[in-house]
Amino acid sequence: MSNQTVECVDSDTSSVGSSSVVLLADSFQSKGIEALKSIGCQVELDPSLKGDLLTKAMGEKNPNILVVRSTKVTSEMMDVSNRLSMIIRAGAGYDTIDVEAASNRGISVANCPGKNSVAVAELAWGLILSCDRRIPDQVSALRAGTWAKKEYSNASGLFGRTLGIVGLGGIGLEVMKRAQSFGMNVVAWSRSLSDERATAIGIVWCKTLQELAEMSDVVSVHVASSHDTENLIDEQFLSSMRDNAIFVNTSRGKVVDESALVKAVQTKQLRVGLDVYENEPSAGEKTFSPTIVAQTGVYGTHHIGASTAQAQDAISNEAVKIITTFIKEGRVLNCINQAIEASAPALLFVRHRNLPGVLAHIFDELSLAGVNVEEMENILYEGGHAACARIQLSSIPTQEQINSIRNNENILSVTLTIQD
Repeated sequence: MSNQTVECVDSDTSSVGSSSVVLLADSFQSKGIEALKSIGCQVELDPSLKGDLLTKAMGEKNPNILVVRSTKVTSEMMDVSNRLSMIIRAGAGYDTIDVEAASNRGISVANCPGKNSVAVAELAWGLILSCDRRIPDQVSALRAGTWAKKEYSNASGLFGRTLGIVGLGGIGLEVMKRAQSFGMNVVAWSRSLSDERATAIGIVWCKTLQELAEMSDVVSVHVASSHDTENLIDEQFLSSMRDNAIFVNTSRGKVVDESALVKAVQTKQLRVGLDVYENEPSAGEKTFSPTIVAQTGVYGTHHIGASTAQAQDAISNEAVKIITTFIKEGRVLNCINQAIEASAPALLFVRHRNLPGVLAHIFDELSLAGVNVEEMENILYEGGHAACARIQLSSIPTQEQINSIRNNENILSVTLTIQD
């Protein structure tokens, strides 16, 4: 897709929308671009932006919103744009974005979860079937002019065997549904899974990863990449797997100890299907020859799990929805770096008349008291005459400081709650 700039000013949109610059640093559906145009954005599209080129573009374009797929986003990139307010990962995983740096700069990070679940599940099943029936080897032999029916007739089959799913989020659930259609028994390990929920959906809950490894004829991995999941599939897990079992990973390369996987392929004759790798290159055509791919019985694809037209349409629509909501309402849908719980020790409720200067009075008094506002919500009541401010405070104000807030004719009531 060629670079293009779309100048978008719609007479029915607000000036906020028309002043928003959206930088798409990866491929994006044309329908999505048109949708952004309809809300008055200036869209800068350049799928080639990576590394230093993206840093330079961030400085030149100074976007309010950055949208990426596989592109890495660093703190240096954030620093060169003084308007950047939101980064959207056009997909589920966000390990390519420096979330800590974004949080420190007050930049929201959002993702598009669940929109590629079916696409990734379909690829996982393609890899499972390829491992069981050695489909890539058969294609290669036929292209080389070799007919080896006797050799390739030796397959175990999947019906009645056990599939172990590591991570039962959206993708894991889609893999589970397809396994049940194949007549497989399903066991799963997931941090959010319980025995009751597993029973309700017709599977068996494994309390530990090792238990899953020991029970499974096929293992499929579907967890997000984080510090907690790095090398989650380690030598202990792989050594606990059955000989000649199938192992598939379509999540992230860092989840698996690749050197341990090489060893398991060699010693346990595992058949392996991979869409992701420990040190895979970024997008584009490059030389890539990891040791794992050279092993007999290992089949690989090019990190294309979410790369179907259906998935990309769904992700594009979700990204547009996030941007539209942000521009029109100031809310960030699917925000992954918003504090789940405020650590504030005090919560202040102030009912007040909805007039100019009332909130300023509250904040001025808190500032004079040396009390910081951690989080704030102002709810307007029907008719627009009154509102209630819900304010999380960094410290507990004194009674004298509360009285100074009350000392305004437009303050209706002040209530302080001490939080545990």
